[in-house]
Amino acid sequence: MASAAGLVRTTHYRLAPMEILMAAYIIASYRVTNPEAFQAYPPAATPTLIAHGAEILAVDLNSEAVEGQPAPVTVVLKFQSKDAARAWYNSPEYQQAMPLRTDNSEGTMVLIDGFVAP
Repeated sequence: MASAAGLVRTTHYRLAPMEILMAAYIIASYRVTNPEAFQAYPPAATPTLIAHGAEILAVDLNSEAVEGQPAPVTVVLKFQSKDAARAWYNSPEYQQAMPLRTDNSEGTMVLIDGFVAP
């Protein structure tokens, strides 16, 4: 607001430090070893992902290798944070579904932080 001298008076607010939650991603890369038994995994796992707020960003059953020798199936999941991803992975619901994947495929699953530009 303007004062009598024509100067603008401003009010400064100090904000409390905010914790910034960084998105986290799970990237799974695997080869299905028992296709018939593996068919039960997606319908068992998907509701557990939805219940934990995950976003399924990509599912590719024939991933194209541009370097190295990755497995043909790649899945990318997004979670609000690493803690949220761990909560999903360790949940009783997912632990019940997980053997449908691990018993019928070979591969890796990694948990990574999202990137925030400096």
